[in-house]
Amino acid sequence: MIVFDQVHKSYTVAGRAIPALHPTDMTIKTGEVFGIVGHSGAGKSTLVRLINLLEPPTGGRILIDGEDITRYSANELRAFRRKVGMIFQHFNLLSSKTVQENIAFPMKLAGIYSKAEIRDRVSELLARVSLTDHADKYPSQLSGGQKQRVGIARALACRPTILLCDEATSALDPQTTQSVLSLLADINRELGLTIVLITHEMDVVRRVCDRVAVMDAGNVVEMGPVSEVFLHPSHPTTRDFVFESENVDAGELAADLQKANGRILRLTFKGDATYQPLLGSVARASGVDFSILSGRIDHIKDIPYGQLTLSLVGGDLDLAMKAFDAADVHVEVVR
Repeated sequence: MIVFDQVHKSYTVAGRAIPALHPTDMTIKTGEVFGIVGHSGAGKSTLVRLINLLEPPTGGRILIDGEDITRYSANELRAFRRKVGMIFQHFNLLSSKTVQENIAFPMKLAGIYSKAEIRDRVSELLARVSLTDHADKYPSQLSGGQKQRVGIARALACRPTILLCDEATSALDPQTTQSVLSLLADINRELGLTIVLITHEMDVVRRVCDRVAVMDAGNVVEMGPVSEVFLHPSHPTTRDFVFESENVDAGELAADLQKANGRILRLTFKGDATYQPLLGSVARASGVDFSILSGRIDHIKDIPYGQLTLSLVGGDLDLAMKAFDAADVHVEVVR
């Protein structure tokens, strides 16, 4: 659905061009949840604002459904933007308008909907985001999670095909974040919306995204399916994000590994293999003793996974390695 063809963006400061996004090639598929993760200043917000041309690119082409939107006239651009909803970090609700008035606002601005269509659509969206009982409240009377639900409903008002989420959960507590992410996942599944989600939290990507691009200093440094990028990060920036999401101190982990004896392996399980009693059977068959140095069992979207770092001593190490491989477990030799 969305194609970046050598797209780049620079800002002019004191007569000097400062690059915010270096030439980037990227494809986002129809109906997927695509995550863009990076630290502050990495260029991720600039990238997402190029999708609806809130920021015009300095160069390159942006194709939406095969059409180069950088060539659109003002009227074509206005019509296109009705197909793109946007959710903001700090909600950006109109404080003087009620919940239902905030949701109706983009439909009124569009000028193509009747009062009956607006009323019915607002009622439908209030039910979808579980705010029917709050329709006549003002933003100041709502919690952070409720405000973001209003923001989501407003973004859906004109029936967009693309939903952009700019740090949509950063201002929320963990429990509310989970609730909002579940709502976005339901919207993606039920409506088939293409969702582009910006975040600096790898855990958010792990929960809802299908693919992810990792950004650093205006460059996309790694991109691919979330399961591959999350479980087998190749770039130092990606590894930092993964360690942060797992509350792992890289220095402490390295120190622990130095103290361990024998062969050190990192095993990665996915799907049903996550729940199999593999370690015990391999230890009995090969005579290898093992210690678990670190580990985690969790989910990437709906897929269970496990990742364990082990030290193995004694026994037949080659037989143990073959047994892991036969069980469809990814084995990385750390030492």
